[in-house]
Amino acid sequence: MTTTAQLPQLRTPAKPFYFNSSAHLLRITKQKATTLAEFLAALRICPDDSIFEHTFRTLQEHHFIREGFSNDFAHWVLTACNEPGLAEQLASVDVREFTSLGELRERFVQILENHLHLNPADGSRMAEETFYFCAADIVILPTNFVAETMQDFAKGLREVSVHSIHHHFIEARLRLKLMSNDFSQWLLEDVGLTEAARALNRIDIYTATLEDVRKQIVRVVERSLM
Repeated sequence: MTTTAQLPQLRTPAKPFYFNSSAHLLRITKQKATTLAEFLAALRICPDDSIFEHTFRTLQEHHFIREGFSNDFAHWVLTACNEPGLAEQLASVDVREFTSLGELRERFVQILENHLHLNPADGSRMAEETFYFCAADIVILPTNFVAETMQDFAKGLREVSVHSIHHHFIEARLRLKLMSNDFSQWLLEDVGLTEAARALNRIDIYTATLEDVRKQIVRVVERSLM
């Protein structure tokens, strides 16, 4: 028999969840490439937040796109280098499999190294445009949404902008070393909803728009209220 104390909707979070958004001040790093060989060399030494910029953060810029390549590396290799096979390999990298940006970087490096080993002439061919490795400085912007209960949390998820969803669900992964996201952390640590937290971490952020991601998050949270 389920007692009132066990009902998940009556859980009281240990602390409120403050919904924030963020603005990104884009900056160009010292690394750039006009050939695949230069691209590989730059990829090895660019900052971690540049790797994040061209993979995870790309999702915010193209959140309305359902098809096409999901990271900037693959897009440049296709459009500027005319290498569709290599572009598909770079696009096939599933960022959810990685628990560090170093490991994610190494996977891209391996793909490029293998391609240039098999096709050495491709390394020196000039691209149609230069690839500039970028990163961003983040300015956190508070919103008016604060969740003191799970019902407040579900309401906030439905009403905040997709920029807030991106900030907490994708941007947070840079700060949390790709291990989780702000929503899952709060559900796990402050509400005690382990399964809901795990379910959020399993959401596919690469094949869904941010609006679709929001809907999936809301469904998971609302199920925890039943």
